[in-house]
Amino acid sequence: MRKELDLFKIGKYIGWRQDLFTDPWMKLGGCGAVTACDSCIHLARQFGLRHLYPFDCNDLTDKDYIAFSKIMKPFLSPRISGIDTLEIYVDGFYDYLHSVGDENIKVSAIYSDTEYKKLRDAVVSHIDSNIIVPVLLLKHKNPSFENFEWHWFWLGGYIEYADTLMVKAVTYGTYNWLDFREMMFSGYSKKGGIVLYDL
Repeated sequence: MRKELDLFKIGKYIGWRQDLFTDPWMKLGGCGAVTACDSCIHLARQFGLRHLYPFDCNDLTDKDYIAFSKIMKPFLSPRISGIDTLEIYVDGFYDYLHSVGDENIKVSAIYSDTEYKKLRDAVVSHIDSNIIVPVLLLKHKNPSFENFEWHWFWLGGYIEYADTLMVKAVTYGTYNWLDFREMMFSGYSKKGGIVLYDL
């Protein structure tokens, strides 16, 4: 099984490249806000929810994205400890939805210590429905995940064969294919997880 979503670009980058911010806080710790901004753009483009993104979602520019990030920043502000729980993200995203008058999108979260099948089924069903899936990854014992530690990013596709689910992880303006099961089970007690949008 394979499903890859139609991913948007801003210039030559897939999604937003966080290090292009001039705001030092957003450059250092704006990954939660970036994931929320990218989510809104994706939902606006794929489902016609134009109220989520206050600019032209079919003509994405650096200038408009930075302006949008300034709107999103108060809802998911960078902080010393990071946006290190799923609840902080869900609450902040709900507050943004309410600010634009959206009462229809439901936002929920599943921590990574949940049964693997539930995590897998949630990711596959949402991507099959053309909805990206935000991910929070905290510390990980596997050094191959070093660039994703203490970081928010999103999934825009999957490939499944046998009992392996590879996911297309989008961040820093590009993507990487990662083993989902290995990514979720970090080996640490403090867990990350996934966020789900239901329309």
